[in-house]
Amino acid sequence: MSTTAPPRTPHPAPISSVAALRVFLDGAFSPATVRISDGRIVAVDAFDEHADVVLADDQVLLPGLVDTHVHLNEPGRTDWEGFSTGTAAAAAGGITTLVEMPLNSVPVTTTPEALSVKRDAARTQLAVDVAYWGGAVPENLGALGALLDAGVVGVKCFLAPSGIDEFGHLDAAQLDSALAELAAHDGLLIAHAELEEYLTDAAGPVFTDFVASRPPRAEVEAIRLVIEAARRTGARAHIVHVAAAEALDLVRAAKADGVRLTVETCPHYLTLRAEEVPDGLGRFKCCPPIRDGANQDLLWEGVLDGTIDAIVSDHSPATAELKDDPDLGTAWGGIAGVQTGLSAVWTEAHRRGIPLEDVLPRFTTGPAAIVRLADRGVIAPGAPAHLAVFEPDAEHTLELDDLHYRNRMSPWQGARLRGIVRETWLHGARVYTRADGVLARDGREVLA
Repeated sequence: MSTTAPPRTPHPAPISSVAALRVFLDGAFSPATVRISDGRIVAVDAFDEHADVVLADDQVLLPGLVDTHVHLNEPGRTDWEGFSTGTAAAAAGGITTLVEMPLNSVPVTTTPEALSVKRDAARTQLAVDVAYWGGAVPENLGALGALLDAGVVGVKCFLAPSGIDEFGHLDAAQLDSALAELAAHDGLLIAHAELEEYLTDAAGPVFTDFVASRPPRAEVEAIRLVIEAARRTGARAHIVHVAAAEALDLVRAAKADGVRLTVETCPHYLTLRAEEVPDGLGRFKCCPPIRDGANQDLLWEGVLDGTIDAIVSDHSPATAELKDDPDLGTAWGGIAGVQTGLSAVWTEAHRRGIPLEDVLPRFTTGPAAIVRLADRGVIAPGAPAHLAVFEPDAEHTLELDDLHYRNRMSPWQGARLRGIVRETWLHGARVYTRADGVLARDGREVLA
């Protein structure tokens, strides 16, 4: 991977050392001092009370989080979100590297030319580092290698209608074709795994009616389809936003058989339960849907046993006009969550008696490995000095004014959450503090 820096804007001076009694190193917390030079970590050694910055006893030092599933929608739908507001929200959530999805921007990122347009839109706006997904649609099969060569970390497909006319979905034969093409480049295909034949129309405000319209079988059979195609072609495949725990045994078996498969889930599936979601509130609508508590328990088992490789936001906001429709059949789907993922999941993990260190790999090294960014999500010599200062025992009620999104809404608004990101550091300098907000736009592009 390579990074390209935007034109420089004034930002706080870099820091050469930071010490904490609890630094997340190799899967556990230890006292340590992180030494930094030229934006990179050069050493991790014993705790030094004379370091430039010494964290308070109630704070922990984390590697900057990695979120590989973010829709920023720019250019074209910047009234939904954009690089400026979306990367600010990411920084506020402790995220220092995100990967931007190929839709819902206009144009969709299915050609090198469209990627260039998106990169031009991002320039100078980034509060964190950003990589890009391309898209696999019926019209560009046979040309996916050009997208990889242009710098995307992989390509995304849908196996059911995406909701965006310009981003069509693949049928089973086209899925095979895309995976075979990518296998020749050792490229990665990521799939929205629902099959249209199992989906029904939903109408009205009742949330459980909407959930019933997208049953677990739609996911299970789509994931089965991807697994078998990946097995035949030898390609790398990744399933996005797994909501149906029934699919996890398929995933376990495929991994045991050597299929090159990874999967993710999202904070909303791990923390929200369908039976508790109020009716008629579009901010809770997403596809696949939030499912019930029994399903959630099984997803947590998948997190803890390593079946689920990553927890990422699937941040997919829209305007209040589109989201506030009380008819869940017509309200726009998508959860706004890039800022709140760690706190929401840590709140639920703590309730379940799960230590913070057991979930952190799913926010750091897990997603980084999916996109082969091995130097992200770690505190280690040679890695970018991407850090987050987190207070795991602090509690707060999420207020809309706390959110940096262009459209301030969240399924967790008004919820009591555990854990506060106090500071986020990018390339060795503070870029966000909770007190002052975003301090710099010094994020860089990360190109494959």
